[in-house]
Amino acid sequence: MSSENRPPVSEILNVMPELAPYGKQAAMLYPVPGAPGVQDSSIGGPLLWPIEDTWPTCLVPDEEDESGFPPNAMVPVAQIFARDVPGPWWPAGFDLLQILWCPTNHWDPPRGQAGGSPVIELRWRRAADVRDVLTTPPQPDRYDSDDCYTLTPCTITAEPLVDFPFFDELPKELQPRLAEASKQIHPGGDVITCLAGWKVGGWPTWQATYPHSYLVPCTVCGTAMPLVFTVASDDRVGTNVGRFGELRLFICPDHHQTFQADVY
Repeated sequence: MSSENRPPVSEILNVMPELAPYGKQAAMLYPVPGAPGVQDSSIGGPLLWPIEDTWPTCLVPDEEDESGFPPNAMVPVAQIFARDVPGPWWPAGFDLLQILWCPTNHWDPPRGQAGGSPVIELRWRRAADVRDVLTTPPQPDRYDSDDCYTLTPCTITAEPLVDFPFFDELPKELQPRLAEASKQIHPGGDVITCLAGWKVGGWPTWQATYPHSYLVPCTVCGTAMPLVFTVASDDRVGTNVGRFGELRLFICPDHHQTFQADVY
């Protein structure tokens, strides 16, 4: 469901005030094919990458080569600056999030990665610390045969909003109330929850799989990891994850390099 069809939060809470404690801050990201630079927030654009930091490669066996050799260079998925997408997802002292992936399917991924999808790498940075920028990163030797993970560089605009959970993530006593409120607000279907698309923060949609966010603890401290970033299947960008679904990154707020990738 797109946020375009959703009424203002005040209207939703007027119909169902019990939802208020379950609202989470989020930002929908709207990509437009263009020519972003290294100082821009982008999808599939160039990264503000320090020349002294080794560019990530993947050695995990993949659908194109079961040996995993030679190491496959990763490609940019997203670069988000805090100035463009402020919110509670930023670890203290960092203002830049960079996400990359190996553009092939991996059926036996490392712990924390999703099967049948790209292997993910992420970096949190202080943008001001990057002095000399890597201008020509290495290119992959292997790509997914269906070209699902080669992204078109896009500039983005961000829409801040309050996101609400899917029915099954609410206490059982509130689930009938949400169904009733949904019909009252929009008889044609649920316009309150399941905001699908490129997103920072918020709730997962769980439209194709049963909710299992309670199974996403940090492997270091056991803390439940919130959803921080959602990769959407998007024809404009050239992504198709999980049979035109979503790839979601749950990241520990205390150990910000620890994450769990989920795809459907």
